[in-house]
Amino acid sequence: MVRPRILTLALCAGLGLFPVHTTADTLRIANWNVTNYAGGRVPEFQTALYAEFDGRALRPDVLIGQEFTSAAAVASFVQLLNTAPGTPGDWTAAMFVDGPDTDSALFYRTTRVQPATELSPSGVTIVAVGGPAPNHPRNIMRYDLVLAGGTSAECRLAVYSTHMKAGTTASDLDRRLLEAQRIRADAGRLPPDWCFLLGGDLNIQTSAQAAYVALVGPQASDAGRFHDPIATPGSWNNNSAFRFVHTQDPVGAGGMDDRHDQLLLCAALLDGVGLDYLGNPAVPYSTTSWNDPNHSYRAWGNDGTSFNLTLTITGNTMVGPVIAQALVTAAAGAGHLPVFLDLRVPPCRFDVACDGRVDPADGVQGMACLSGPAGGPGWVNPSQFCRDYFDADADGAVDLFDLAALQAACGALP
Repeated sequence: MVRPRILTLALCAGLGLFPVHTTADTLRIANWNVTNYAGGRVPEFQTALYAEFDGRALRPDVLIGQEFTSAAAVASFVQLLNTAPGTPGDWTAAMFVDGPDTDSALFYRTTRVQPATELSPSGVTIVAVGGPAPNHPRNIMRYDLVLAGGTSAECRLAVYSTHMKAGTTASDLDRRLLEAQRIRADAGRLPPDWCFLLGGDLNIQTSAQAAYVALVGPQASDAGRFHDPIATPGSWNNNSAFRFVHTQDPVGAGGMDDRHDQLLLCAALLDGVGLDYLGNPAVPYSTTSWNDPNHSYRAWGNDGTSFNLTLTITGNTMVGPVIAQALVTAAAGAGHLPVFLDLRVPPCRFDVACDGRVDPADGVQGMACLSGPAGGPGWVNPSQFCRDYFDADADGAVDLFDLAALQAACGALP
């Protein structure tokens, strides 16, 4: 009974009908060194995270943090996230590890991601323990996540957090290099179908520094290689050419003059398929505007008018005066701006590659998933993959109604 529809759809695929672009969900990843956080600064963080200006707000789904002082501080931060005006109220924190010096923490919305426990029971791994020189000073942490509702390894995401040694002495450089080498080595040991990213306060002043090269440079095996999604190498310190990506310091001496805080991504998050960066990693970030249409990456609050100055408050064109003031106060006298980016999230309805196109290959996949009406003659319970991508009306079956929706999504040549 379903053969005519299948043949019609096959013709649709065979004639190469014009593929249309689809809109996928997004996952916002942010990183923030919160400046020796033991609690407090509640309204400031809530405003910086959830207040809106000109239709824009930070509103992350995953927040990587540095400089937390205790488990109690992490619990306080979860509470402020869940009580902020406009919050979805679904925040929790990954298991906290109290190491030397201040610590990393990971916060996430439980409706968006969950811990992935294939590689560790808690989804939290101490990559390397920090300590005195010649070691790096703080623990390197990895948090393994799976997209809520994710069904395949492409939805596994290893999130690294680092707070590298500050300073410019030979010892400082060596300690940063050791940390970078350990991060890359661990990323190289991940299952090959996992994605990974790094968020942190790198304390690196130039992309030529050995620690940065160890993270992003080519090696014999590129399995653990990171990439800058905004293609912005250079000497960032005290260089006005990079004023739109500077993150330190919004309030302290010297003002905004360095790109210490970054998010780096694996190649699989930059290949245009599946879970992927929302932006063009081949295009360097704008040197004339903070509002770069080629990138979802932002240094939140930096509108480019604060080079060698404290963060602009009155007249701040990115976040406005209220959020800008909250960012300055949250920095607690000497601190950092958060950075964020958006990832496009599969499943993308009808778009198996999640490449923004519903094309003949997707039509073939949809036909293979046909199960018939639920409970009817010849009923086959569809796989989770089929339900994710082709069950348009979410009734647990992939039937004629879903195939008709797929056929419509293919579009037609005029």
